[in-house]
Amino acid sequence: MRRIPQLHARARGFSLIEIIIVIVLIGTVMALITRSVMGGSDRGNVKITETQLSVLAGKVDQFRMDTGKLPESLDQLATSPGMPGWLGPYATADELKDPWGAPIEFKRPGANGPYELVSLGADSAPGGDSVDADIRKP
Repeated sequence: MRRIPQLHARARGFSLIEIIIVIVLIGTVMALITRSVMGGSDRGNVKITETQLSVLAGKVDQFRMDTGKLPESLDQLATSPGMPGWLGPYATADELKDPWGAPIEFKRPGANGPYELVSLGADSAPGGDSVDADIRKP
């Protein structure tokens, strides 16, 4: 007669505490990965904004060369102000917003020149640190 092997008395599954510890560890790793990925996105948006402001400054300069004056607002880059020499549109309405969806500010005169372009950063509020800091051009 064939004998069916019996399970060892000591063999058992995972305890509830072991399962909870594993779930907490997995959650911690996921939180760290998510924070790292999200932070990278904001840093990327800062670089995109810096480039966007440089390109927009070139469009403001082109407007000035064509019309002989600086625009009153950035909206004049997208829609005709009725000025002689205007050869636009120089920009689209979407190009006048930063990657966080806030409008780019146009200040005349600027701190270091005839004008200044300013993005208020990720928090859309003046000042701030890191990705919340204001980004200025020129």
